[in-house]
Amino acid sequence: MPVNPTYPGVYIEEIPSGVRTIVGVATSITAFIGRARKGRIDEPIRIQSFGEFERQFGGLWEKSTMSYAVQQYFQNGGQDAIILRVDNGGKFSSITLGELTLQAASPGEWGKNLRAAIDHQTSNPNDAKLFNLTVQQLEQRGSDKVAATEILRNLSSEPDSRRFYKTVIEQESVLVNVIGNTTLTERPAELVVNANEEGNDGSDITDTQISTGQGLETDRKGLYALEKTDLFNLLCIPPLTRILDVGTDTTLKLAAQYCKKRRAMLIVDPPSNWTSIANAQTGIDTLRREIGGVEVGTNAAVFFPRLKMADPLKENRTEEFVPCGVVAGIFARTDAQRGVWKAPAGTEASILGVRELSYKMTDDENGRLNPLGLNCIRQFPVYGNVVWGSRTLAGADQLASEWKYVPVRRLALFLEESLYRGTQWVVFEPNDEPLWAQIRLNLGAFMNDLFRRGAFQGKTPREAYFVKCDRETTTQNDINLGIVNIWIGFAPLKPAEFVILKFQQIAGQIVT
Repeated sequence: MPVNPTYPGVYIEEIPSGVRTIVGVATSITAFIGRARKGRIDEPIRIQSFGEFERQFGGLWEKSTMSYAVQQYFQNGGQDAIILRVDNGGKFSSITLGELTLQAASPGEWGKNLRAAIDHQTSNPNDAKLFNLTVQQLEQRGSDKVAATEILRNLSSEPDSRRFYKTVIEQESVLVNVIGNTTLTERPAELVVNANEEGNDGSDITDTQISTGQGLETDRKGLYALEKTDLFNLLCIPPLTRILDVGTDTTLKLAAQYCKKRRAMLIVDPPSNWTSIANAQTGIDTLRREIGGVEVGTNAAVFFPRLKMADPLKENRTEEFVPCGVVAGIFARTDAQRGVWKAPAGTEASILGVRELSYKMTDDENGRLNPLGLNCIRQFPVYGNVVWGSRTLAGADQLASEWKYVPVRRLALFLEESLYRGTQWVVFEPNDEPLWAQIRLNLGAFMNDLFRRGAFQGKTPREAYFVKCDRETTTQNDINLGIVNIWIGFAPLKPAEFVILKFQQIAGQIVT
């Protein structure tokens, strides 16, 4: 702050440098929406391993296509995921311990395996208001094998206590909640009780639970529960069941629109009836139109065909799965190894865990689908199964979209999100040349760092990007309206889809 000199001598004043470091956002946080065995409903929860998914959502489940997609995501390089569980009519199990009634933390048959016990071995056993609560999740009802245990000690029935039982259970337990409005007057008696058998998994989910149900957007449920999370970059919505696809003109359409709003990419699975090249060739135009055309197609990408992989729940017999989890994992792996500007395709984009493809195509068949904006998964000798396409849904040659390629679109989304977050400090600053100079300095430093890492075309920064903020971009009328305009341009790297080798014979040449 400015120094106010009052006496003869030397004064120290620290002058702000004007440097505000802009940090790039994450690029491969993947949101999954679907059914799970357990876990909170319509609450996005971030996990960073499949082990976390097993603990919080029950792991692999035959009725959950999402559980397989999440496993395949982490197998293929995924590191960060947001899980959004939706449910169709599931019910809770409960446990009655005298006047204390507990309910499973989420609906599902898993709640039948809960067991709770009360004991009085507290810090003061003579205190008639103190008790301990132990909750166990058994591997199966009636078994002695315990999958998870929670012990909450020194709970009190006194509402003013810092260990008031309702507050502690609500904040610390992941297995149960307290239900009922009655407050304990004294501690429950010592006993052990199993949960009742009312819990069930409900019916198969439909598009209604994900996107089309009344009030979902207003109540932040289904797809729109992602409003509760700060950031996601990729969205996967696996099939509703093993035989029922997600609605194209309902869920996928709304999901693509939502991804455009949130600066994310939607990974679209091939419908189950795409069993041949002809089906895919005619179906891609219909899918593009139903999802919303070129406008939202810039934030979506479709991959074909489906994959045949081992099913751990069926003695590792080969089953068919959609590719969204695998592809999202490859996106994440490529981002970590090369950067978001590298196409997540090619010989480095090898797929792990795939036994074979549901359709093995030739080069000519690939050549019929690629110009339509349909990304293919291919099998090659030595390299194995790889992702062999990197176009958005707006990437058909006839559309001539500037967002034809996935890495170009994702780089733009990365820049938009990073600079949106990194320029919040500008709001309410004096709108004049000192501010504009700071903006050019900070945004220029961010863009230059990306240039040095190989994110843009060009041999020099001038050829690769520009940041413009001055009297030309912000007129006096803009200043009067409280507006500062910042122009940012970048020269994206585009993937080399076609490598052409030209050969010529050297015959009859005269050497002089």
